[in-house]
Amino acid sequence: MSIIRRIFRRAALLAVAAAAFLASGAAIPAFAKIAPPLGGSGGTEVAPPPPVVHTVTVGGTPGWQIALLMAGAAVLAAVAAILLERLRAARRAQLAQTAQ
Repeated sequence: MSIIRRIFRRAALLAVAAAAFLASGAAIPAFAKIAPPLGGSGGTEVAPPPPVVHTVTVGGTPGWQIALLMAGAAVLAAVAAILLERLRAARRAQLAQTAQ
């Protein structure tokens, strides 16, 4: 088995383990319970209403910045793929020359 295959296999196992760890961490809040208030006279007291929360929707990332970020990531991935392919081709050529 080549070294590259071993590296990719270990990376895949590591990615699966990380995904399982993150998924279990995301599921933990689903099991949380709201504790009843301590004290009181058997639950006959009226609880105050919860505070009003206003979500701030001002700001964020504009669409053109998101598009520019995705384009940059695509270019970076393409460059990495081309470099890896050239490295593999050079390695194959070197192995073919030494085999003769």
